[in-house]
Amino acid sequence: MSLNDPQWGRRGGGGGGGNQGPPDLDELWRNFNQRLATIFGRRGGGGAGGEPPSVRQLGGGLGLLILIILGVWLFSGFYTVDESQRGVVLTFGKYSQTTGSGWHWRLPYPIQSQEIVKLTEVRTIEVGYRNNVKSKVLREALMLTDDENIVDIQFAVQYSLKDPQDYLFSVRRPDETVLQVAETAFREIVGKSSMDFVLYEGREEIAARAEKLMQDILDRYQTGVLVSKVTMQNAQPPEQVQAAFDDAVKAKQDQERAKNEGQAYYNDVVPKARGTASRLTEEGNGYRQRVVANAEGEGARFRQVLVEYNKAPGVTRERMYLETVQQIMTSTSKVMIDAKAGGNVLFLPLDKIMQMSAAGLAEAMPSVKPSTETPMVPEPAARSRETLRSRDREGRP
Repeated sequence: MSLNDPQWGRRGGGGGGGNQGPPDLDELWRNFNQRLATIFGRRGGGGAGGEPPSVRQLGGGLGLLILIILGVWLFSGFYTVDESQRGVVLTFGKYSQTTGSGWHWRLPYPIQSQEIVKLTEVRTIEVGYRNNVKSKVLREALMLTDDENIVDIQFAVQYSLKDPQDYLFSVRRPDETVLQVAETAFREIVGKSSMDFVLYEGREEIAARAEKLMQDILDRYQTGVLVSKVTMQNAQPPEQVQAAFDDAVKAKQDQERAKNEGQAYYNDVVPKARGTASRLTEEGNGYRQRVVANAEGEGARFRQVLVEYNKAPGVTRERMYLETVQQIMTSTSKVMIDAKAGGNVLFLPLDKIMQMSAAGLAEAMPSVKPSTETPMVPEPAARSRETLRSRDREGRP
C-alpha cells in the first residue's frame, strides 16, 4: 500500500483478510482518552468513537500534575547529617546556618542548598613525596639550611576541620592551602637550623615547631583547619652527595667512639687516683696528728720533769740517768762478766741462755699454750725510786 493512500491508518483488521496494515490512529486516540478519563475519575463516551478531552478535563489533570511536581520539589528539601558531619545551608549561594546531626529540611533548590562537611575525618597531605617516600617531589623536598647546605626532607601532615563555615568560604582551595602552608613552615624552620640539627638532633623538635607555626598561619587565614600531627618521614642529603656524606658520618661516629673510650678510661683511672690521693691525705693527717700529740706529750712530760728538777736537781739527774740506761739496755744484747773472780773470766751470754731456756720449756710442755700476756716489768720510775730510797738509807748515820 502506498503512503499516499487516503485510507492508510484507518483500516482495522476485519473480515477474514487479517490486519496487515499500520494501526488505526483514531482508535489509538480513543483508547488514550479513555485511559485519561479513568485517571481523572471520568468515563469516556459511550459510543464507539471517542471525542477529544475538554478544556476542563485537561485543566484538572494539569493541576494534579502540578501538585505532584510541587510535592516532589518540596520533598527534595529534606536531608540527613551523620554524627561525624555538619550541614552548611546556603540561601541563594550565601551562608545561612550550620546544622548538626539528624534529619533536617531546607527550602528546595534553587532557593536553598546544603553542603555536607566531615569534621572528624582525619585528612593527610604529603609534602616532598606522593604515596611513597621513593616517589619524591624534589621541588617540594629540597630545602636550604642555615649553614648553606641542601637537605632532602619528606614529611606528612594530618589535619581535621574545626569550623565548616571557614573551611568552605574563607579560602578557595583549602587542601592546597594546607599543603602550601606546611611547605612554607618547614622551609622557614629548616632555614634557621644547621644541617646536623635537621638530620640527627632536632627532627622531633622541628616537627613540633612546624606544627605550631602551621596552626598559627592557618588560624590567621581563617581556614577552619586543625593540624593534628606532623611527621617527618625522611631527612637526608641529596643523592648526588650521599657517598661523601656517608664518609663524613662514619668519621664522626669514629670520633664519638674514641671520645667514649677516652671517657671510659677517664672514669676508670680518675676515681682510683682520687681514692689513692684521699688515702694518702688521710694517712698524712693521721701521722701529723700522731707526731703533734707525741710532741705535746713530750713537752708536758718535760715540764713536769723540770718542776721536779727545780725541787731536787741531784735526784732528778740520777733518775734521768738510770731511765736512759734502762732504755738503752732493753734494746741491746747483754753479757755479764765477773771481773772480781781472779784470773778466770765468767762469760754469760744472757740472750742466748734465755732463748735456749725458752726453746726447752716449749719442748717440755707442748700442750701448754704460751701466755699472751706480757710479763709485768717494773716501770723505770718505780725502780729508780727504790734505788734512791736504798741509797738514802745507806747514807743515813
